[in-house]
Amino acid sequence: MVTRKNLNQKFALISVFDKGKLNYLCKNLDLHNYNFISTGSTGKKIRKLGFDCIDVSKITKFKEMFDGRVKTLNPLIYSSILHIRDNHKHKRQFSSLKIPKIDIVIVNLYPFYKYSKYLKGIEAIEMIDIGGPSLLRAASKNYKFITPIIDKNDYEKLILNLNKNHGHTDETFRKKMALKIFRETSNYDRQISQWFNDKKN
Repeated sequence: MVTRKNLNQKFALISVFDKGKLNYLCKNLDLHNYNFISTGSTGKKIRKLGFDCIDVSKITKFKEMFDGRVKTLNPLIYSSILHIRDNHKHKRQFSSLKIPKIDIVIVNLYPFYKYSKYLKGIEAIEMIDIGGPSLLRAASKNYKFITPIIDKNDYEKLILNLNKNHGHTDETFRKKMALKIFRETSNYDRQISQWFNDKKN
C-alpha cells in the first residue's frame, strides 16, 4: 500500500519476463532498504519469495487491461521516472502527485526473437514488448538520477555498486547501463522489423 510515510523511501520498479536471480536481486536490494513496485507475475513471484511488493495499479489507480497489454503505460509511472530531481519546478509538480519516487528500473524484455522462430502471426506479435522498452528508455534518458537495468547478468554489478556507494549508484554506472539499454532496445526493434519484413516475402 502506498502511504504518505513511504513516499520518501527508496523504490525499485521490477518487471521481468526472466525471473532468474530474482531472489538474489530482491534480497540484496532489501538489505539496502529498497521497496518494490511491480506488475502481474513478477509481483506474485516477489511476494512468494517473502518480500512486500506494491502493485503498479495501486499507484496508478488503474487495473491491468487487455490481458496485460496495458499496465505500466501510465503518466504517474513515467512522472516518477522522468522528473528531474534537482529541478525545483519538477520537484514541486512531482510532490503534488503524492506517489513513490522510483530510483531503480529493472526490466527484461519478452524474448521476441526466440519465440518468433516457432510462433506464427498473432502469437508472435503478442511477444512484442511495448511497456518494457518504454520504461527502460525513460529510465535511461534520466540516468543522471535513475538506475536502469535490462540484463539479469548485471544484477551483481548493481549490488556491488550499491555496496560501494552506501545504497545508491554512481552516475558512471548508471550511464553505462543506459548505454547498454539503448543498444539492446535498438537491436530488439531491429529483430522485430526484420520479422515483419520477412513476413512480406
